[in-house]
Amino acid sequence: MQRKTSLYISVALIAGILILANLLSSDYFLRLDFTEDQRYTLSQATEDILDELAEPVTVTAYFSEDLPPDIARTKSDFRDMLVEYANTSDNMVVYEFVNPNDDPEIEQEAMQNGISPVLVNVRDQDEISQKRAFLGAVIQMGEKQEVIPFVQPGAAMEYTLSTNIKKISAVDKPSIGILQGHGEPSINALPQVANELFILYSPEDLTLTDTTDIPTKFKTIAILAPTDSIPDNHLTQLDAFLARGGNILLAFDRVEGDLQNAYGRVINTGLESWLADKGVQVEENFVVDASCGAVTVQQQQGFFTMNTQVSFPYLPIVSNFAEHPVTAGLEAVIMPFVSSLAYTGSQDTSNTVKFTPLATSSEQSGTVPAPAYFDINKQWTENDFPLESLPLAATLEGTIEGNTEAKMIVIADGGFATQGGGQGGDNVSLLVNGIDWLSDDTGLIELRTKGVTSRPLEQVEDATKSLIKYANFLVPILLVVGYGVVRFQMKRTIRQKRMQESYA
Repeated sequence: MQRKTSLYISVALIAGILILANLLSSDYFLRLDFTEDQRYTLSQATEDILDELAEPVTVTAYFSEDLPPDIARTKSDFRDMLVEYANTSDNMVVYEFVNPNDDPEIEQEAMQNGISPVLVNVRDQDEISQKRAFLGAVIQMGEKQEVIPFVQPGAAMEYTLSTNIKKISAVDKPSIGILQGHGEPSINALPQVANELFILYSPEDLTLTDTTDIPTKFKTIAILAPTDSIPDNHLTQLDAFLARGGNILLAFDRVEGDLQNAYGRVINTGLESWLADKGVQVEENFVVDASCGAVTVQQQQGFFTMNTQVSFPYLPIVSNFAEHPVTAGLEAVIMPFVSSLAYTGSQDTSNTVKFTPLATSSEQSGTVPAPAYFDINKQWTENDFPLESLPLAATLEGTIEGNTEAKMIVIADGGFATQGGGQGGDNVSLLVNGIDWLSDDTGLIELRTKGVTSRPLEQVEDATKSLIKYANFLVPILLVVGYGVVRFQMKRTIRQKRMQESYA
């Protein structure tokens, strides 16, 4: 009887401990994040945004069920992220998951909110079929609402969630001026850039006049790919803007390439001499790089005309970036017809301006002076790329004009943000990251590229490959054999002891 009572007490104690641990875990929890980029740990920027919430935020996640494992993981990661948001915000972030596929009314509701289904391949036994899958969310605070139409698997989920929460909770957004009047594209001509900027800022076209100064509401001005000369009085206004602590992102062309006529020339906008007075020399050259994009060339083969992709070193693919918030997480940026930069200012400690290269050419690069004719069919060799790590983009920090601290980003290529590949991928990220670094003090810039990135295997020699292959094959066998030998020896020792007369 006493034994039975003791058993009941033990079971009751264990149950009580489990219940208490469960209750405590709702308020006190610990999570270890061993991912390289701390993917499942909220940043300080996100925590600051959640601390400033004046009213609750509701996240309605429209996710389908029974998805393939690689896509279903997206839902799991998104749920885990929302758990962190809810806990960190003291439940100021409330969320729910609904399956639109179960109810036509919910499906219609999701689509009316801007969440459209995508088709995914689903394997059922030996058959592959397509299923309409929803992977989106609606974020709401009061009457304000933002939509995440599609949660991209492997994307930067924290950046997406935090920026949308910031967008509906922010009262005043900094104004960003997109300079106009000298052939620059308007903000409406850069849709992907505009979509990113409108999250945290109020970007608007800015046209300088001869009679008024740059409005004080602008914290940053972006000058993108001007094609006409910029008058001296406009450059004077830009100097005054820097002198009062304003920041400028400048991406412009010193040279221009014309593929149709296979010719490249120097262009002058006035910015080159304006920058030279600040110690930044933009060279009159084309940077060529062994790591480059391709152009389509028509080749005659008998009676047929074939379109062939030919590597064109005048379209460098830049992947060498400094450790800097502007370039954090970037992998490759295409810079067509880019020039090299050089800093001619003083490099000693007494200098009030700091020059930092952001992006450089590869270890196999070179320069071609402008003007130049392009030989698209040229057979390039290693001798054509004698240089390495040529600066293509850089930052200036300090008293650039006057006595007030200011910042500038100079990119020796205007086409990277306005032509071809510039309307997507890391090209947009570089431009928006630059404006973030100049304008935003929340730290969200570090989250844009936080997520799954390309992690190619390091190249190893054939001998190393063979060593690894045979080690993988032989080591497990040797471990098993070694374990067997040790076991055999231990049992043999025990048998010998038992056979001795003194063994009791």
